[in-house]
Amino acid sequence: MNFKNRPKQEKVRIIVVTLVISLCLFFGMFAHIIFPDTMFSQVIDNSVGKFFNIWRFFQNNYVIMLESLAIIVFVWIINRVLCLIIAFMTKKGHRSETIGNLITSSIKYFSVILAIFLILSAWGVQDATLLAGAGILGLALSFGSQSLIEDVIAGLFIIFEKQFSVGDFVKINEVYGNVKDVGIRITRIEDFNGDILIVNNSDIRGAINMSNSLSTAVCDLSISYDQDIETIESLIKGHLDQVRKNIPSIIEGPYYYGIQKLGESAVVLRLVAKTEEMTRFEVVRALNREFKVLFDQNGIEIPFPQVVVHHPKENKTFKKS
Repeated sequence: MNFKNRPKQEKVRIIVVTLVISLCLFFGMFAHIIFPDTMFSQVIDNSVGKFFNIWRFFQNNYVIMLESLAIIVFVWIINRVLCLIIAFMTKKGHRSETIGNLITSSIKYFSVILAIFLILSAWGVQDATLLAGAGILGLALSFGSQSLIEDVIAGLFIIFEKQFSVGDFVKINEVYGNVKDVGIRITRIEDFNGDILIVNNSDIRGAINMSNSLSTAVCDLSISYDQDIETIESLIKGHLDQVRKNIPSIIEGPYYYGIQKLGESAVVLRLVAKTEEMTRFEVVRALNREFKVLFDQNGIEIPFPQVVVHHPKENKTFKKS
């Protein structure tokens, strides 16, 4: 939000906070210069100056700061090298890619924790204190982050039980989509609209993996009752090979399955084809178009819904007067 569009009270608060910080920085860095050898400068140096005298802080700790920077760069380089090696070793196959993403995610978390411990050690924190802090942190996580632990364990089960992998098409929580990433804590799924659904691994219940086998694209064709069914069936069967060439997404078929239904105003014929789940609806639309064009070219009528109404004869009784 632009500063001009902020409420008046918020503007005043921002101005006051900025002014206070600026004054602290100014007096912390220049009090001993403006008021040399005075009680005021000594008080400032022993209070505000300890926190806001950036130049003195840099003078006293520039070696440790450079060491901390070197640790960050070193850990980042090691992290990138390990991630590249894992990506190279697991680039073939959905399952290996999924395991690679899981290992990469774990390395990132471990790298951050390692960098924090090394930096704290460089600033003089004792190893015993670090170990004690790590123990307290682990205890806090065990009590306060049960959901995180559940997510991690659920993610490991997803990987090692081969429930689904990166690139699989799945149904999770009534959402259909393509698995983009399986991490140590969350799973990312991209739906048909391109939206990314982020699901905690522990919240995944009853996931359906639709990539284990080919999906069936169903095309129902309606013809009127006065059409010659045998002629139409011969026409359809003779056109199946051409349909297969015109629709590259079809992996098996298409096959003519015969009469599916004798409807109220039409005979329904069924055709099916095998394809990937991601292209199932695309194949259905393409099949509808192919046979609509074929029927138009051969004068085959696709009937409209019709209702036949019977009027019973009225029985009139005349009384003699």
